[in-house]
This record gives sequence, structure tokens and C-alpha cells, in this order.
Amino acid sequence: MQKKKKIMKGLTAKEEEIMGFFWEKGPLFVKEMLAFYDDPKPHFNTLSTIVRGLEEKGYLSHKAYGNTYQYYATVSRDDFSRRTLRSVISKYFNNSYRDAVSSLVKEENISLKELKELIQKVEEGRL
Repeated sequence: MQKKKKIMKGLTAKEEEIMGFFWEKGPLFVKEMLAFYDDPKPHFNTLSTIVRGLEEKGYLSHKAYGNTYQYYATVSRDDFSRRTLRSVISKYFNNSYRDAVSSLVKEENISLKELKELIQKVEEGRL
């Protein structure tokens, strides 16, 4: 029997920002996150609600310390990046990585020289 892939919901810009804190800093209490913001800082309850939403989506989990929780990422930044890229390629390029790369070349976001270097790395097994 094949294991089903868990489909995770995407992230809002604010959720992605908060996940960045966990990816950079490791496990955190919500109150610690307030220090990462300039004034005017978001309200504790606002951050707490977003963090609980991230836990519901499967991106975070927590360890209880009495009546407070320390949250930690359950999805790495690399895994999130790969899923996001796959989603974009599926949604906008009909699941064609070739079309995605072609679009990058057409828009000159990747030069011919860079593309040749990339091909060389793939051929040499360095990717």
C-alpha cells in the first residue's frame, strides 16, 4: 500500500514571516517573538493566533511548559521551498519544469551562461 502524501495548505505572507523566525531561531515562545518586531509591535494575541493556525496547518508543533507552549517547526525551510516550487510549477506551468526554466530564460532572469553552467552541473551530478 502506498503512503499518501500529506497536502499542506499554503501560507499567508504573515505566516511565512513567522515561519522564518522558527527556521532561523529554532523553538520559540510566542512572547519571545515580540522582540523580532519594531514598534509598533503586533499584539501578543495576534501572534498567538497566527502561531496556533500554523500548528493547525501542520507547520508547527509545541512542547508544553506548564500553561505556556514553546513552538517548533515541523517543516524545514528546504521542504517548504520545494513544495512551494512544485506548487508554482503545477499551477502556472502545467507541471512542466522545462516550461518554467524556459520562462526564466525568456524573462532573462537566468542568462544563457548560467543555464549552460546549470546543465554542466546536472551532467556532472553536482546538483
